[in-house]
Amino acid sequence: MSLRPTLDFLLYDWLDAESLSQRERFADHSRETFDAVLDTCERIAREKYAPANRIVDTQEPHFDGEKVVLPQATHDAHKAFVESGMMSAAQDYDIGGMQLPYTLQAAANSFFAMASVSIGSNMLTSGNANLLMVHGTEMQKEVFAKNEFSGRWAGTMCLSEPQAGSSLSDVATRAVPDGDDYQNDPLGPRYRLTGNKMWISAGDHELTENIVHIVLAKIPDANGKLVPGTRGISLFIVPKRMVNTNGELTGERNDVALAGLNHKLGWRGTTNTLLNFGEGKYPVGGKAGAVGYLVGEPGKGLRCMFHMMNEARIGVGTAATMLGMAGYYASLDYAKTRPQGRLVKKPDAGAGSQVVKDSASPQVRIIEHADVRRMLLAQKSYCEGALALELYCARLVDEQKTGDAQSADDARLLLEVLTPIAKSWPSEWCLEANSLAIQVHGGYGYTRDFPVEQYWRDNRLNMIHEGTHGIQAADLLGRKVLMEKGRGLQLLAGRITDTVARAAEVPVLAAHAKTLKVALQRIASATEAAWSTGDPADALANAVPYMQAFGHTVLAWIWLDVARRALEIDAEKARAVTAGKIGATDYFFHYELPKIGAWLNVVESRDPTCTALPEDAF
Repeated sequence: MSLRPTLDFLLYDWLDAESLSQRERFADHSRETFDAVLDTCERIAREKYAPANRIVDTQEPHFDGEKVVLPQATHDAHKAFVESGMMSAAQDYDIGGMQLPYTLQAAANSFFAMASVSIGSNMLTSGNANLLMVHGTEMQKEVFAKNEFSGRWAGTMCLSEPQAGSSLSDVATRAVPDGDDYQNDPLGPRYRLTGNKMWISAGDHELTENIVHIVLAKIPDANGKLVPGTRGISLFIVPKRMVNTNGELTGERNDVALAGLNHKLGWRGTTNTLLNFGEGKYPVGGKAGAVGYLVGEPGKGLRCMFHMMNEARIGVGTAATMLGMAGYYASLDYAKTRPQGRLVKKPDAGAGSQVVKDSASPQVRIIEHADVRRMLLAQKSYCEGALALELYCARLVDEQKTGDAQSADDARLLLEVLTPIAKSWPSEWCLEANSLAIQVHGGYGYTRDFPVEQYWRDNRLNMIHEGTHGIQAADLLGRKVLMEKGRGLQLLAGRITDTVARAAEVPVLAAHAKTLKVALQRIASATEAAWSTGDPADALANAVPYMQAFGHTVLAWIWLDVARRALEIDAEKARAVTAGKIGATDYFFHYELPKIGAWLNVVESRDPTCTALPEDAF
């Protein structure tokens, strides 16, 4: 089954991406150039990524004592991606970009995520470079960001530490000025870093000639002590290999050493590393300490890093979505061809209500069984809905960059509110789709004869990547819905209300519109109730159920708007694609949206069950 028809509908019929070519930045583009990009990426994904998906899962990265070894398929796929120009597709012409809308770039990249999510480190490289384009100096942009966009160098982000995990306030990596002239280095104020970073995706490999690490570290105070909390965190560029101001390798290795490879449940094609900074294995200029160049102001590193983290969170949501989609397509194909069992038949008169099957009749394909159809429809509603959400967020990025002042600011705030959902909702529910895909396959789903077990393993990591559900939920309820006096939440409610009003005029959607209106009101009242005591501990005790209800309400809105648009185009529901969208919408409103009641009950009552239980009672 092809992803392309779904993408075409969402891009052109629903989001009207073609109209972006009327904006000055995208004036050189048209539907023709957009389609050419999609064609190219679909081909590369099909020819270079998909055939290698099982290879990179079974031939994990390993360290031979000198370097990390990856299968040749990874090198070939990365080379094809770089040559396509997609690393810098949304960037300015003058740095080698195509000035494509980010909406198109996100859609095109979905082909790679579905074909083999763990090949390469492209999401981190582009996010790293984008951060530097916003917060770096002109020299840092020229030397580091441009070489990343070209694919010559790769990029990482180094946040977590073995003792701290996601608790960034406990970062212990130190950065001290490197010499009396440290402020005068043309690449930025020069420091020496010492510390350890854990769970660094693509932290070491030979895909590119250099790796640009973006590292969080603390600059000690005058007494040599680290400032507690996040206020003392600064951000540094730490290249694997030293470079000069022309972007040329000097031949000297920076003091960044691979301490070990983490072997994870999934994403096995991507190296995941423990890195030691400044241990003295590769002394620079005859002394230990990894050389790093300050990005932005001292103590303001976390604010800069969030630029990359937010982009990565949407990227993780997209990866989760496409893994779910891959499992859905695989299980749908299997269900259409696998014969098993027989349908029940209507009992003969006088036979009572006993369920009867005609054992003499031929077996039916399992897609004809009601429960298999339930599982397939659940997957469709999760994955196609999540894809629509991710592309909607991408469209907001373009609006923020190229819209008028008011539209751009609205897009900024909407992205703030939607980003925790865009990351966490697909990570939970598209993983559930992968679980259902295994179930559709029956016993075969647990074997490596079919790809669905790998999709599940790969997707299980996305619940952790770029912040757990608990972190995202605390961000949503504790910050995002409150920021700027709740204006972001009000903007989102306004858009949902607009869809409700328009869908209410469509007979087959009117009941759903009414249901969504009630759900939105419930979210508003739950938000108010959660914060009614003014105590963050009371409000955030049930932040995850709040986020689950919030996410389901957002996805119901997305589906209602998609269905409304599909019916505008095809009022008679004559096309199978339209019937499919209406069916997925019906499923989501009948089977999924009612769940928000249970989630919001504990939010509204500020239920203390989880927080009040004594530790020794667990």
